[in-house]
Amino acid sequence: MDIKLPAYLKMVLILLGIVLVVSVMIEAKSVLVPLLISGLLAVLISPLTSWLERHKIPKALASIFSLVALLGFLAGLLYLLYNQLIGFADDLGALEAKVTELLNKFNDFIDSHIEGVVPISAGSLKDSVFNYLKGNVSSITQGAIATASSLTVLFILPVYIFLFLYFRHFLVEFLMMAFADKHREKVKNATDKIKKVVQNYIVGMFLVIIILAILNSIALFSLGIKHALLFAIFAAMLNVIPYVGPLIGSTLPILFALLTKDSLWYPFGVFLAFYFIQLAESNFFTPKIVGGKVSMNPFMTIVALFMGNFIWGLTGMILFIPGMAVLKVIFDEIPGMEAYGFLLGDTKAAAEKKEIRTIRDKLIKVRGRFKV
Repeated sequence: MDIKLPAYLKMVLILLGIVLVVSVMIEAKSVLVPLLISGLLAVLISPLTSWLERHKIPKALASIFSLVALLGFLAGLLYLLYNQLIGFADDLGALEAKVTELLNKFNDFIDSHIEGVVPISAGSLKDSVFNYLKGNVSSITQGAIATASSLTVLFILPVYIFLFLYFRHFLVEFLMMAFADKHREKVKNATDKIKKVVQNYIVGMFLVIIILAILNSIALFSLGIKHALLFAIFAAMLNVIPYVGPLIGSTLPILFALLTKDSLWYPFGVFLAFYFIQLAESNFFTPKIVGGKVSMNPFMTIVALFMGNFIWGLTGMILFIPGMAVLKVIFDEIPGMEAYGFLLGDTKAAAEKKEIRTIRDKLIKVRGRFKV
């Protein structure tokens, strides 16, 4: 017998469920975050594992080879970024002198044009800013070393990735067996869609990051910006955080060019280069490579960013975007939950799909009239 609950009681239960889920996610961060990161990385390299298995490589060896390839790439990337950060930290002294010079010029301008204004203390402002920068660069490099040498990265994450790769078909079979026979077809379709969406997103974003890093490097090297590779890779990696990431990634090289170059044309050139690269990314690279399966509306994307930051910090900001994409696919497949999938999705993309379906139906009707 179905029990019907009043609307207000349903709302209370939903809110309590949300509070419970968020509390568990916060408390279980040390367990859930490594699992999710491992799962996403396993999805990233699973095409390589499948390719090796199709070429008669045993499943265990294929998983190990894929894992070693991933770890080798990540180790090389971390080593490259670490060396770039060390070089950037060495140049902070020259930046310090440049900022002092600019502040002195600014104070001279204020003294000569405006009376009664207390000049900015170049020494104190400069010391506070660069002590902060030096401390943060040092903490970033030390944090990277500490993270890379931690048990989580060196042992748990690779083990999780290997297990996800080795047992990926087993996990799908478990999901199929967990539901009744009449629902298994829907579960299979939903599982296939989720795998395709996550794989498209992870592999696609990885390719977009590589393309952006190359284009950013070409632009910054062409303009003669020092530490071009560091800024290029950093901006490309920040692109995984919608809206906020590209803004931060482009602001840093613009400010650096403003401080280190004698002409304002250099920061303006950096701005133009990053603007057109970002324009190409948002209108061509991401739609063509990643596809429209993970298209989220801006409002829910921003909500996901803030929720991710609140629950898991920076890691949450990155993980919550593909997480929302998975939720959208699940909601679209469950009867009665389609409205929630619509809420998460891109309304513009949904309207375009509806228009395409309408045009297609009209064409079918017209073609049917002309059939003899």
